[in-house]
Order: sequence, then C-alpha cells, then structure tokens
Amino acid sequence: RRILRLAEMCRRLETEEEKVLPFYPSSLAEWEQQKARRILEEIPDEPLARAMQDYVGLERFWQRFNKAKLEEKALEQARAALANRNQELRRLLQRYLAGVAINQKVPRDPHP
Repeated sequence: RRILRLAEMCRRLETEEEKVLPFYPSSLAEWEQQKARRILEEIPDEPLARAMQDYVGLERFWQRFNKAKLEEKALEQARAALANRNQELRRLLQRYLAGVAINQKVPRDPHP
C-alpha cells in the first residue's frame, strides 16, 4: 500500500515522455505476446501464483524502478569515462607544459 501511495504521489514528477508513453516497447514477438496474454488470463493452480496476482499492480513500479537503475548505471559508466578522459587530458597538458618549459630553457642559438 505504501509503495502504491508513493507511486501516486510521484506521478506528478514524471517527465512528459513518461506521461505520454507510459509503456515500454516489448522485445517479444507477436506470437510470444499472445502466448503470455493467454497464460496471464488463466487462473493459476499454485498458491504462489495466486498470491502473485495480488502484485500485478506493482508491474509498472518495477518497470520504472528497473529503468531508473539502468539509467543510474549508464550515468555511472559515463562519469567513469569522463573521469578517464579528464585524466588523459591532464597528462597531455602536463607533457605540453613540460615541453614548453624545456623549450624556454634552450638557448636561442640556431645550433645548440
């Protein structure tokens, strides 16, 4: 109940894209989607499967949760890549500045 209430409260914080396109495209083929729909419409025999039907309302929550986790991981990777690039640029700058300092120490004689 708490999660569902929080999901309702967070609805106003959704991006425009999430409001317009709330469902994610499926990677299943059409026949796989039909098979999945048939299975979901059947009344389950097992107690665990019956209990899981109570949590169908959380499917959208888990979609968003997983999307947020994927975005978090992507941002972590992008940050790490930028940190590596920053270190590389710092090393290049240090080498350049060291080369400039050496050139200033070399006498201006054309044949040193």
